[in-house]
Amino acid sequence: MTWRAHVAVLVVASAVLIFIIRLVRRGHLRAKYSMLWLFVGVGVAALAIFPAILTWVSDLLGIAYPPATFLLFAVAYLLLLVIHFSWELSRLEERTRTLTEEIALLVERVDHLTDGLDSTDVGTEER
Repeated sequence: MTWRAHVAVLVVASAVLIFIIRLVRRGHLRAKYSMLWLFVGVGVAALAIFPAILTWVSDLLGIAYPPATFLLFAVAYLLLLVIHFSWELSRLEERTRTLTEEIALLVERVDHLTDGLDSTDVGTEER
């Protein structure tokens, strides 16, 4: 990769990091999810500054083409991210179901208590 490409990747990685930090500060992105993306931004910035890291990792893994190593790690990371979000979604669906059931029970209890008060009021008005 040329020095211009390294600078371009570094600029893009820096812009992504700034964007993520702004989203967190404004409350549009929770801190626990921002850590996932900050990790990616820092990793890409490190590869832009030190491209020999990717070549070294590729040699270590026996991969002849370093960009293929990058693609392998990107796909693995996205797979883990999808699994994590699926787990979060399942957990939130369970919590939503539980809360809905609790609200239904509370509404029933309030209706029952309200009906009891209404019948008591009717009895006192007839006297």
